[in-house]
Amino acid sequence: MTFEQSGLFDDFEEEETVVSEQDALAKISARIDQLRREIEHHTYLYYAQDAPEISDAAFDSLMRELRELEAEHPEFIDPSSPTQRVGGYVGEQFAPVKHMARMYSLDNAMDFDELDAWIARIVDAFGSLVPLVCELKIDGSSISLTYQDGMLIRAATRGDGVTGEDVTANMRTVKDVPLRLREEGLSELSDGIDTIELRGEVYMPKSSFNALNAAAIENGKQVFANPRNAAAGSLRQKDARITQGRDLSTFIYSTADDRALPVTSQWELLKWLGRAGFHVNPDVVRCTTKEEVHAFCKRAIERRDDLPYDIDGVVVKVDSFAQQDALGFTSRAPRWAIAFKFPPEEKTTLLRDITVQVGRTGVLTPVAELEPVTVAGSVVSRATLHNLDEVHRKDVRIGDTVIVRKAGDVIPEVLGAVASLRPPEARVWTMPKLCPSCNNPVIREEGEVAHRCINIECPAQAQERLIFWASRVAMDIDGMGEEIIGRLIETGRMSDVADYYTLDEVELSLLDMGRVNKEGNPIRLGSVVAAKLISAIEESKSRGLTRVLVGLGIRHIGKTTAEALTKAYPSIDSLMTASEESLASIEGIGPIIAHSVYVFLRTPGNLDVIERLERFGVVMTEHVSLEDQLPQTLEGFTFVLTGSLTTSGMTRTEAGDKLKAYGAKVSGSVSKKTSFVIAGEEAGSKLDKAIALGVPVLGEAEFLEIIETGLLPESYR
Repeated sequence: MTFEQSGLFDDFEEEETVVSEQDALAKISARIDQLRREIEHHTYLYYAQDAPEISDAAFDSLMRELRELEAEHPEFIDPSSPTQRVGGYVGEQFAPVKHMARMYSLDNAMDFDELDAWIARIVDAFGSLVPLVCELKIDGSSISLTYQDGMLIRAATRGDGVTGEDVTANMRTVKDVPLRLREEGLSELSDGIDTIELRGEVYMPKSSFNALNAAAIENGKQVFANPRNAAAGSLRQKDARITQGRDLSTFIYSTADDRALPVTSQWELLKWLGRAGFHVNPDVVRCTTKEEVHAFCKRAIERRDDLPYDIDGVVVKVDSFAQQDALGFTSRAPRWAIAFKFPPEEKTTLLRDITVQVGRTGVLTPVAELEPVTVAGSVVSRATLHNLDEVHRKDVRIGDTVIVRKAGDVIPEVLGAVASLRPPEARVWTMPKLCPSCNNPVIREEGEVAHRCINIECPAQAQERLIFWASRVAMDIDGMGEEIIGRLIETGRMSDVADYYTLDEVELSLLDMGRVNKEGNPIRLGSVVAAKLISAIEESKSRGLTRVLVGLGIRHIGKTTAEALTKAYPSIDSLMTASEESLASIEGIGPIIAHSVYVFLRTPGNLDVIERLERFGVVMTEHVSLEDQLPQTLEGFTFVLTGSLTTSGMTRTEAGDKLKAYGAKVSGSVSKKTSFVIAGEEAGSKLDKAIALGVPVLGEAEFLEIIETGLLPESYR
């Protein structure tokens, strides 16, 4: 019998086969890893360094091979693979993300004098000017990126600075964001700290913005106002594939915590970020004199229009992290950094006409219709002129050449006319006597600058009221935009806010949007959008009476006054039976607001809308919070807050609300009637006045004791 016949080699052959398969898989795994690193390297060179080493075709070939290998061996797919950048649908909403450390805003220097004043404070703090780093202020949307063991695990928007929104799936599609840190940077991290959070700005290049708007115009869609809005909107897309098509980029420039990093200064941090694979703006300088800072700012202003992305200023930072720590923070911003804001860009253009826009409260606002002109990165064709008095004060006439700028680089405004260029045919504009929307008389009440249409059935007011009702400050009907509302009005389906609650999903899905597709067929709203809108409408029913009062558009009623009303009258029934005198006696209301509410709630058309809202299930009561149920132990005491409450981290408004919950009154000014002044860090003139008047002054520790117990410190009881 041979060895083969004996069967002694059977196990050996099987083992040899297994080893052979393992070797093959190991080679495939190694090739996949090699491809990923090559692709990451070339992605870094292309997007972060703008220095590609290979052609697009060669890069595509590497990606194609990697996709094929991963498709054949899905067990080797890794979330950090370059093939995994494209995500799918994110979900109904973005989950909240708490930042490792607060993302602060920056204080602004609006001119060189204010910048020099900040530099002087730095000199005072250290005895001489310490090194500063100047960086371009990118006009985009703030982002934080969290890496664990070198892998991107989370991306979040700034939010309120403490909590942002999870946009990880979307940021993974941004090609200059490394899915894992480059080994050169990763190897330098300190042992024992495996998680780091980095910060920067996500932006849309000007060329991508122009292409996006060109495509929108071609398809009959609404265009974005500027690249910043386009970047922010792209970042919050529910479908990450849409974000991928928007061609976003980033500049990363800071960290939540530098303990894990091999750096001691901002200048060193920027160098490390580059080594770790991030896109770092090359336009940075380290300055040791005030003149060098000025020179960088002036060069930035001169080069602003030539850059491939929008900037709105220069950020100046103390370089040393140790010196940054010594300077610390105010309640809202670091003392060691400041944003030098560019002076508003001014352009001249032709004022072709002045039209009138009717708002939700009937106010007629004159609007300048301009020859389109690019100002601060976006095209301006309209600008508000506010009211007739403002038109006369600026002496702008139809046919004038006017000076246009953006207030705060955001809101277009007409500064005035170039009188030397005024043509003989330029016409003085007057306010129309009849409303351009409903043809009813326009009135101007004594003591007011506004002209107003008082017809409650005015169509223009109806549209503005419907838009406002759906807005975040009112009933927050997510997704109910101006275009959809306009179509519902045009089709006769909606005329007042109660009509929202009569819409059904099928009807909305079939809504004709007034456009046609390439085949010439009408574009409908669609079932997906309709389902979300109906869900949002249903959710809005439970917002409570405060939001209802805001949403109804009662003159002089905003969030604060609505809260005061519902605290005194927590149901619509009790509010409707209140006398004008009792309304006026509510803290923060007064006779003018009381009269407005009283008249509104006795107007038949308004009562009909309220009755229908109740019938459709809209909650017309306000929930009494636990804080509102606190014992009114501080009733009769008046507090004034000054300075920054750094221990608690509260704003003065938040602190005031805590005191009001116990029945206290909170005032903005110190007088002999003030019971106590609560002074935080950097308390100003209010503290000086309190001392001069002999008003008791409490510190933050005593304030915290008061809001915890509801009682004054023992020595004052």
